[in-house]
Amino acid sequence: MTRGQVRIGMAGWVYPDWRGGFYPTGLTQKNELAYASSQVTSIELNGSFYSLQKPSSWKSWRDATPDDFVFSVKAPRFITHIRRLDDVHEPLANFFASGILALGPKLGAILWQLPPSLEFEPYLLERFLEQLPHSTTDALALAQQRGARMTGKEHLEIDADRPVRHALEVRHSTFAASDFVELLAKYRIAAVYGDSAGKWPVIDEPTTDFRYARLHADKALYPDGWYEPSEIDRWAQTIDGWLEAGQDAYVYFDNDSKVRAPIDAMSLIARMGSATRPA
Repeated sequence: MTRGQVRIGMAGWVYPDWRGGFYPTGLTQKNELAYASSQVTSIELNGSFYSLQKPSSWKSWRDATPDDFVFSVKAPRFITHIRRLDDVHEPLANFFASGILALGPKLGAILWQLPPSLEFEPYLLERFLEQLPHSTTDALALAQQRGARMTGKEHLEIDADRPVRHALEVRHSTFAASDFVELLAKYRIAAVYGDSAGKWPVIDEPTTDFRYARLHADKALYPDGWYEPSEIDRWAQTIDGWLEAGQDAYVYFDNDSKVRAPIDAMSLIARMGSATRPA
């Protein structure tokens, strides 16, 4: 069995509190992504959660990062929180037409985060999951069905046919069910392992060929959340088990208070050593 690869980073990179701490004094905001991507191996891009981004933005993020860097992308809340997964064909097409495909080989996984108020409804969820493209070719075909509002704002090109990975983060207790896990496995969607100090359900199940973890805090949520060295060690051991089982892993710290996220990400990368280097 081939050992999996891991990508480690943080959710986002534009935080004023990081300036003069994680970011060296005098570093311009324009150069923050280049600096951040030199310290970690991946970043979860979250601006796309709030609104569709421009093709030029996706291209600039791609070009500002090292060749072996990847972004995971947080999908639009319009789909997950406003439409609540219902009647989302055109919004899905618009999202894939917005420029995400311009990332090329730097596209990691796409994160779909459900709101805490959304309960597990098997029929609704399956109807959504069956629409998700699992290759860039299929994603391009979906993007070509974009709405009229995207005219002149789209990117409809791919450089190669590559897999497209999806991860689903849930926040309602009704998802802690075997039917949910089976549904994810059917559609090859990763269950997000959310470390949230017990606030949200933990779904620790292998449902496809990769794992996705979002680390908010082990003992307390932000603004006080951070990880002790022993907890970093524990996560390194957990991830190593995933890799040994042949699964890839995407791991993101989302505890940005007191500049913890990038520091914890760098600590985990150092702890795992050569395991974090892409083949």
